[in-house]
This record gives sequence, structure tokens and C-alpha cells, in this order.
Amino acid sequence: MRIGVITFPGTLDDVDAVRAVRYAGADPVALWHADHDLKGVDAIIVPGGFSYGDYLRAGAIASIAPIMTEVVAAAGRRTPVLGICNGFQILCEAGLLPGALVRNAGLHFVCRDQRLRVESTATAWTGGLTVGQELLVPIKSGEGRFVADAATVAELEAENRVVFRYAGGNPNGALADIAGIASRDGRVVGLMPHPEHAIDSLTGPSADGLGLFTSVLHAAVSAA
Repeated sequence: MRIGVITFPGTLDDVDAVRAVRYAGADPVALWHADHDLKGVDAIIVPGGFSYGDYLRAGAIASIAPIMTEVVAAAGRRTPVLGICNGFQILCEAGLLPGALVRNAGLHFVCRDQRLRVESTATAWTGGLTVGQELLVPIKSGEGRFVADAATVAELEAENRVVFRYAGGNPNGALADIAGIASRDGRVVGLMPHPEHAIDSLTGPSADGLGLFTSVLHAAVSAA
């Protein structure tokens, strides 16, 4: 399986995402923000960082980069897409996921290890996890507070599209402790914490994050 990892100007975590893809047993493919070529990948990761310096709003400029035209089209063809931190912001700005990520409550940048509770395994990126399972992964963001209108939140809850909630304390004031959500078809997932930094206990607080990357491999095998 070939998984594309996009690099925008200001992306910080693309190398870590590539490493996570390799750890999971897939082949990483570098994708460049200015290109219109997805190089035939089977899944796409939009990694974290500060794309285009977070000018205007976090993820706003990246959402209209040439490569995102292809990502939106690929998502329409049910290609799995994972947005992590700034990548989550980009997916919301691109209209692939609802809601928005705004400044943290208290306006503090949060950088710590964070417990997450798995709420849904009905996605391409969480099928190998267990509902109720807790993951320990890092979070590092200043604009990670998920917000949406009441109708959108109710729809996410009713359709089992809240994928992760914060456990052991909400780090940023996100509505309903929401840390990650999915598209209606479960192929597009975004979350603020960083599973790619928790794939090996030697370099991260746990290896809990690896399950997201192996899940998409299993989803591809099941769909074949």
C-alpha cells in the first residue's frame, strides 16, 4: 500500500508521518503542495505544522493549495485521508470535515502527552482499535479547540462520527471533549493530537498511535 504524505511550506511533522507509515508496513510517497499529482497513492496523510505560517487562519491558505484540489477529489472517490493537527485544520478549511479549530481556551499553547478515548471504530483509520480504548499520544497546538454549531455537533454524535474524545482532562476547551471526527463515509478523519509521534515507546510516550496507520492497511486489505 502506498500512502502519500503532503508537505506544505511550514509543515513540521511530515518526516514523522513518513516514519509512521514505514513502521506500519506501508510505502510512504512524498507529495508536494504545489503539485496536481497524487502519484497513484492509496491513502493520504495531511500532517501537522504551520502551513504557510498559519497566516489568515490556521490551514486556510493550505486548503486552497493545488494539491488539495486533488485531495478533495480523491476523498470523493473514497480514498482514506487523515489530517493531523494542522492537517485537521486544513481538512476543515477545505470542507472535507465540518466545524473549525480555534484558539485554545485560555489562549495558551498546549504541549503535553494526552489521553484519548476511542469513540468510533467505523472509520478507515480506527478499524483496528477498540471502542473505549485509551491512547496516550502527544498534543502540541495553540489552535486546537474544536467548535461547531449545535446542529453540526448533534449530527456528528448521531452519526457516530466523533472518533476521539479527550480523556483525563480537556486540554483546549473543545466542544464535548471532541479531539477527532470523521466524514460521513468514515474515510476522512481529522484529529488534533499526534499519533505519528507515538509509534515507538523509545521515542514517544507510547506506541498507541501506530494503530491508526495499521488500521488503514487492514481497511485496504478488507476492501480488496
